[in-house]
Amino acid sequence: SPPCRKANPAEINMLRAATSSAVRRAVLSSSSRGAPSCAIPGSMSFHASAKREEEAAATTLPAESKGGIFGSGVSEWFALPVGIVAAIPLVQFDLYVINEETQLLAVFIAFCVTFYTQGGDAVYKALDAKAVNLLKEHNEAEDKVIQSLEQKLVFLNANQNMVNDFNAINDIRAETYEKLNAAGAIKPQHDFKAQVERMLNMIAAEEASVTEKTKMALMSEATASVTAKFTSDKALKKAALDAAIAKIKGGKGKTGADPVQAAFVQFFKEKASAAKASKDDSEEKAAREAMIGKMNSVAKNEGFFFEFDGAGQPKMSA
Repeated sequence: SPPCRKANPAEINMLRAATSSAVRRAVLSSSSRGAPSCAIPGSMSFHASAKREEEAAATTLPAESKGGIFGSGVSEWFALPVGIVAAIPLVQFDLYVINEETQLLAVFIAFCVTFYTQGGDAVYKALDAKAVNLLKEHNEAEDKVIQSLEQKLVFLNANQNMVNDFNAINDIRAETYEKLNAAGAIKPQHDFKAQVERMLNMIAAEEASVTEKTKMALMSEATASVTAKFTSDKALKKAALDAAIAKIKGGKGKTGADPVQAAFVQFFKEKASAAKASKDDSEEKAAREAMIGKMNSVAKNEGFFFEFDGAGQPKMSA
């Protein structure tokens, strides 16, 4: 056999380009299994949302490959005899030089074919699962964004009448202030009336207390006086005893009147005559001053509009 001629770099580059083109066309034209769209860089695309029906309808589908040798429809098995027939003259006339680069290329092509036929499904499933997960996460993120936008839309729709609501609030506030001002003009009069009533009730209670104390004192004094009178006078004692016996028997005494009652009546008449003839009013003045002091203390502590002077006349506080 003739000695092997060493191929020049131009021929090697042409051979590499032809081989790469042939392998790429054979891989793309294979119809046994379709590669996932996400594995093809030229066709990878991302969308913020799903395609609309009209866009999907308007999208033109790529033409289906006929398969076979270079998409011609001829079975790949015809490539074997054609390759053998073409390889003999190429090697014989040194158009194709078999060297270490050729062997390395054959090993690489065998590796690619083996990996494609044996591990292609696993790579496809891995890439497809990754694409599905990525699409799922993308859809979930879009759903969250859509949900937040819907909530924001609801909030914005609810706030459309915010200006009217604030205007209504301002109207209610103005009306409330007017009512408060009207009530403020009348409230001091009601407070003054309540204060006067408080003082009148206080005076009435004090008078009732003084009257009760005076009654008790008069009764104690009258009892003591009548008891002393009947104890010292035997005639009165005998008359009282006779009257008591007559009452028990159901009759009346000789005089027809109760000597004890008459003694009490006589005591109160003498007490009234003595009080009327007396010019000493120090006790009354002392009671009046004590009453005025109590009322001024209450008026000062509770912030009344008036106080009382020494004569008991009311005057407006400053």
